[in-house]
This record gives sequence, structure tokens and C-alpha cells, in this order.
Amino acid sequence: MRMPSNALPWLALSALVVALDQGSKHWALTALQPLGTTRPVIPGLLDWTLAFNTGAAFSFLAAGSGWQRWFFIALALAIGVALVLWLVRTPRRDWRTALPLALIIGGAVGNLIDRWRLGQVTDFIHVHYRQWSYPVFNLADCAITVGAVALFVFGWRGGRTHKGVR
Repeated sequence: MRMPSNALPWLALSALVVALDQGSKHWALTALQPLGTTRPVIPGLLDWTLAFNTGAAFSFLAAGSGWQRWFFIALALAIGVALVLWLVRTPRRDWRTALPLALIIGGAVGNLIDRWRLGQVTDFIHVHYRQWSYPVFNLADCAITVGAVALFVFGWRGGRTHKGVR
């Protein structure tokens, strides 16, 4: 059987991200009850803290009356389809494009599953230091962020040649 020449096999990484994300959220939902329970991992820096988000990043639109759930589901589906189509047009060997896209797709699908099933996204990773506190997030958010940054960095550097190699 001939392997496709496009980057669709990278969707296996997306599936791994979804599995890790959903598994970690299942753990958080069972181990961190009741809501708001905090377990220090690295005291003064990292805790496991159960939280829910009906909005987007940083709880954007979380105060909506429920319409935002369907908006974010539709948005995730549209972006996911666009990114899969981008993978179809990406050569399989172009890991600098395929890897970030696969991470973003996996993260988007992980949060999409939560929105669809629960009406909210389960978050549990809390990074803080003294008076500073970053909003609670999850593995899907990590994959989306790392993927977006990598896509930007690789895209920015991709136009430059390094020692004659592109």
C-alpha cells in the first residue's frame, strides 16, 4: 500500500493529543472534586485546580447566555476543516508545517469534545507565582499554543535560507 504524499498521516499526532487531553481531563474530573479543589504539584508555582470555562481563551465570552457554546463549536469545526485541508495540500515531508497544524487540530478537537459533551471546557493546570496567576488551562490549550507559536516561528524563518538550505 502506497503512503500518501500529503501530510494527512500527521493526523495521528492529532489523535494522540486528543487522547492525552481527554484522558487528563477525565482524571481531573474524578480526582479534583469538588470544583475548585487544588492540589499543589510544585508549591508556589504549579497546582492542579479543577475549573470550567464556557468561553474561549481567558474566559472570553464566558458570561454569554449559552449561545457562545454553539458559536465556539462551529468555529472549531470550521477552523479544523480548514487546517485539515491545509494538511492535504502540505507535502508529507514538510514537518515544519504539518507538526504545528497537527498540534492545533488535536487541541481544537479536544476542547470541541468538551464543549459538545459538557457545554464547557474542563481546565486543571494552574501556573502562578506570588501574586501573579495565569488562568487555569488544559493540555489541549497547550497543544494549540505550541502549535500556533511553532507555525509562526517556522513560517517566519521559512522564508530565510540558512547556509544555502531552505
